[in-house]
Amino acid sequence: MPKMKTHSGAKKRFSVTGSGKVRRLKAYKSHILTKMSGKKKRDLRRPTIVETNGEAKRIKRLLVA
Repeated sequence: MPKMKTHSGAKKRFSVTGSGKVRRLKAYKSHILTKMSGKKKRDLRRPTIVETNGEAKRIKRLLVA
């Protein structure tokens, strides 16, 4: 059986931390940002952890190469 390939879309959007958690970037940061407060925009810069265990497991499966 051939090797499994890493999912290209998942590779660009997610990364796995050293402790095995899945890190993702936040949405709502591309355009029409003038009406958004600076505090909100700063908060959107920081990555966050995927909280749902099922989702994290599914994403990890896509990232396994």
